[in-house]
Amino acid sequence: MQRTYEEMFPHQDFSHLALTVEQYFSTDTPLWWVNEEAREQGAGSGSGQFSPPHPAPIACLWVGNAIDQLQGDRHPHIFILYVAPEHRRKGIGTALMNHVENWAKQRGNRQIGLQVFQSNTPALQLYHQLGYQTQSLWMIKSLR
Repeated sequence: MQRTYEEMFPHQDFSHLALTVEQYFSTDTPLWWVNEEAREQGAGSGSGQFSPPHPAPIACLWVGNAIDQLQGDRHPHIFILYVAPEHRRKGIGTALMNHVENWAKQRGNRQIGLQVFQSNTPALQLYHQLGYQTQSLWMIKSLR
């Protein structure tokens, strides 16, 4: 979660996100990881360095719950979809989104919600490509 926000807003402190995780992470909010297979690093360079014996996470999808304010239906809400920059545009985000859609359908949910920053053009393109539509706009006014 912190990586996503730091990429978009590199000069801000996002240490407060730990409180979000503390408040919302539970057995009712599933989290899926995509791991890169462990492999030798620096092959042929004579460095003798190897990757750790466990796979490294390269993507994740964390889902919470929300209530549709128009219909009153409870539905999954995507807290975070993250793919490491070097693994983007390879279908991982789409695969995770398809996975959560299938999971939600099996649970009997009729919709999935998410929030995305307007400035996050790649994410907006992905969500539009997958059929997501804008239902509302979250507006704020600075009081400083």
